[in-house]
Amino acid sequence: MAMARASSGLQYPQRFYAAASYAGFDGSPRSASKAVRAKFSSESALILYALYQQATVGPCNAPEPSAWNAVEKSKWSSWKKLADMASTEAMRLFVKILEEEDPGWYSRASNFVSEPVVDVQMNQNSSIQPLVENGNSFPETKTISTENGSIVEAQDKDVVSEGFGSVVVYDQWTAPPVSGLRPKSRYEHGAAVIQDKMYIYGGNHNGRYLNDLYVLDLRSWSWSKIETKSVAESVEAPSPVTVTPCAGHSLIPWENKLISIAGHTKDPTDSIQVKAFDLQTCSWSLLKTYGKPPASRGGQSVSLVGGNLVIFGGQDAKRSLLNDLHILDLETMTWDEIDAVGVPPSPRSDHAAAVHADRYLLIFGGGSHATCYNDLHVLDLQNMEWSRPTQQGEIPTPRAGHAGVTVGENWFIVGGGDNKSGVSETVVLNMSTLVWSVVTTVEGRIPVASEGLSLVVGSYNGEDVLVSFGGYNGRYNNEVNVLKPSHKSTLQSKMTETPVPDSVSAVHNQSATRDVESETGQEGKVREIEMDNVDSDAMKSRGKGTNEHLIATLKAEKEELESSLSKEKAQTLQLKQDLAEAETRNTDLYKELQSVRGQLGSEQSRCFKLEVELAELRQKLQTMDTLQKELELLQRQKAASEQAALNAKKQSSGGVWGWLAGTPSNEKADDA
Repeated sequence: MAMARASSGLQYPQRFYAAASYAGFDGSPRSASKAVRAKFSSESALILYALYQQATVGPCNAPEPSAWNAVEKSKWSSWKKLADMASTEAMRLFVKILEEEDPGWYSRASNFVSEPVVDVQMNQNSSIQPLVENGNSFPETKTISTENGSIVEAQDKDVVSEGFGSVVVYDQWTAPPVSGLRPKSRYEHGAAVIQDKMYIYGGNHNGRYLNDLYVLDLRSWSWSKIETKSVAESVEAPSPVTVTPCAGHSLIPWENKLISIAGHTKDPTDSIQVKAFDLQTCSWSLLKTYGKPPASRGGQSVSLVGGNLVIFGGQDAKRSLLNDLHILDLETMTWDEIDAVGVPPSPRSDHAAAVHADRYLLIFGGGSHATCYNDLHVLDLQNMEWSRPTQQGEIPTPRAGHAGVTVGENWFIVGGGDNKSGVSETVVLNMSTLVWSVVTTVEGRIPVASEGLSLVVGSYNGEDVLVSFGGYNGRYNNEVNVLKPSHKSTLQSKMTETPVPDSVSAVHNQSATRDVESETGQEGKVREIEMDNVDSDAMKSRGKGTNEHLIATLKAEKEELESSLSKEKAQTLQLKQDLAEAETRNTDLYKELQSVRGQLGSEQSRCFKLEVELAELRQKLQTMDTLQKELELLQRQKAASEQAALNAKKQSSGGVWGWLAGTPSNEKADDA
């Protein structure tokens, strides 16, 4: 991650407390939570809450809330994930995220905050030491006097302020006598050179994104502002464009145009936008592209290779770090996502990239959310294969937010930061031998020891010069500094290089922890880079015997690699055959399984029918039992009726005979 950002106003920790107050953290957790949720999205509010707690309380030691309370559970989880992050780092991240969410917060908050007049440049001779807290240093500041309303500052002792034409010292940063209307102080801007003119576009100033365009004439060292306009006529796209303020974008010179690609904006789009500025009409246009464009991002690297732009990494609008690779064909304006083989660099942003021999893309440094890198990765643009060669010489320290340019086979790296301070060394890498060396070192917080600065190559009096502009090192800068690389510094890496066989051996020994296949590929990649650009005079000086021995060694290793490749191909073929057989067996088993499933389904259907019939039979049986009982009842009733009829018949028969016998009816009654 790039070093901490601040403005020319309040310093840390006062700046953090001002940001926290503006965001709604007033000390009351409940009211603060409501205020933050009202201003920011849920995701941003959780991150800000966690960073605020980490900065003010420390690591999370609170008990885990109940799962039923989803809000408190989310807040606790966000805080817990910060682990042992230093409070100073949490403060910086809090302010950075607030700046990304609300770039204008500081200007609104400053209405209620008084800012002291301070000089944040460290005094090397002062007995006052910088404040150190949790491994992060905050420079002590001092109040200085003003004359005629302007701040009086001490001259940086590492920058020569004489007229540029009178400076004859090489490998030293100088400040040319610029004139005209200077751009605002800024960092994360874009810079490009066309016809001895350096163009500066966009950037970040005091938390605000910019969209202005300035030009510096490298012959007269005079600044001027370009009044831009949007037009509807463009060869690539007929649509006009409103130039949106942005930072972390890339500015590429192409033909007579400036191409601005990607970058952070206040209202990010879903995908990368490509804009072009026509130097003849002084107008911006939005270029129409085809294919699937990459997600919008900032802090990426964009390299021009022939008629193509190679885009790597960066950080998207959700602050997710990326390591994807895309190519934009400038002739057809078609995007192509590249799935390169090998191990790519880890996701990162604010790194530097360079192209060597129109074939190799080099990636150096960069940062994640918690660390910075100093690793070097190489992409073979012909084979689309990543490798990580062995670096030699004075390997630079980890950094992010640095800038780099190439002069011949040399890659100059300037500035950057490591979360604690700016990097003071200007280093150079010989891209043929991969040997690092230090060009010069500066002291104090001068602009070239900044992050987010720009670096371009210009020409002055027939000599190549490195021109830096802007950056942030505790304050925003708008200064121009120039370095004339000497013949010695340009060839220094060659003078310190070891013979090719020794460097290859060093690669082999250092890669012992890797597997044999990756060792072989790595050595071959380093050797291929070295041999593609070996100076012919150097080769002659080594003698015919060395060349023959080297060629024989390379042939032997080539045969060994071809043998290994043949074995790998045979093994791959065997694995494909085994896979085909396994797929066949799997197909047969699947068919059998489907058949068994069909039979099982039929049996289940038959069982269901039988169960239905059984239920019907049971119902009929119950009905028969009921009918049987009713029949028995009827039979009993019938029997009783018959018996009653029989009795009645008998009684009727006895009465007639008695009448015939002359027995009076009253006597029968008496007898009864």
